[in-house]
Amino acid sequence: MKTPSMTREKPPTSKARKELLRYAAGLLSGLVAAVAIAGQPLRNEPIKPIPLTVDVDEKKVALGRLLFHDPKLSKDNTISCASCHSLKTGGVDRQKVSTGIQGRKGNINAPTVFNSGLLFRQFWDGRAETLEEQVDGPIQNPVEMGSQWPDVLAKLYDDPKYPGLFKAIYPDGIKRKNVKDAIAEYERSLITPNSRFDQYLRGDEAAINEQERQGYELFKSYGCISCHQGVAVGGNMFQVFGAVNSYFKQRGNIQKADMGRFNLTGNEMDRHSFKVPSLRMAALTPPYLHDGNAKTLREAVDIMFKFQLGREAPDEDKDALVAFIKTLAGEHPEMEK
Repeated sequence: MKTPSMTREKPPTSKARKELLRYAAGLLSGLVAAVAIAGQPLRNEPIKPIPLTVDVDEKKVALGRLLFHDPKLSKDNTISCASCHSLKTGGVDRQKVSTGIQGRKGNINAPTVFNSGLLFRQFWDGRAETLEEQVDGPIQNPVEMGSQWPDVLAKLYDDPKYPGLFKAIYPDGIKRKNVKDAIAEYERSLITPNSRFDQYLRGDEAAINEQERQGYELFKSYGCISCHQGVAVGGNMFQVFGAVNSYFKQRGNIQKADMGRFNLTGNEMDRHSFKVPSLRMAALTPPYLHDGNAKTLREAVDIMFKFQLGREAPDEDKDALVAFIKTLAGEHPEMEK
């Protein structure tokens, strides 16, 4: 049976109970706002609010949460999925590139795991079509977790808690496909509803201030909305980075990771093409861009104007855009405040 994702696999601590109550109160306020405007459509905008709940299998979510935070999935038992995608810090590690087993450095900035179920593809180059397919990547990447599936499954069999947990959900027990299924279901549960901008979309005029409202209008008029729209405010298309001016020519030191989808397709049109990132959690997930070269949101906005839009903008417009982007991050009980 699928129910809204709110439970956890063990009784929460006092602090966690307070966080869950605060989260529930936030969801309730969103529901109240929705009821208050019952019979009226949402604002007709290219950005849509994140649903207040998501239908998931709670037993799979609980198991997936354990696996997501378990370093046994890595070769040397030191790195978990959460090592690079900490829920406390917006679903990322806030590093330019992540550190895997034996201190090995990755070659691309880790995107947030929050709202990943809303995206049309996974990874910057979109090489995984589903969350289940995505799980294979970090587990088997020698720079990240460095494991092989037979070793992962053997360690899970040897752990006293996992055989029973798997058997209760999956008749065939601990299998590669079931591990991937549980982790993916957990990741689908990681939505961040009830952002201030979503409250505004649902009819609450006071949810954003005048600068933030102006920032949204500029976001549309400057053309940012052409790539960053929908529920995730991005994550639903590919785009060449440096569409107007050559970002990579100016930055220099071009690496394989900078080639984007070209590495997969060999199509010249895909050179430097990446999945447009979701801006939902951008307020909490510095540094920015696939190479982590923008330390702040303002730096990222400057880069977008220069290399994607090919135009100038006054500082007050850029400040308003940053203010708007900061209204997009919603709530989750495990995020730090």
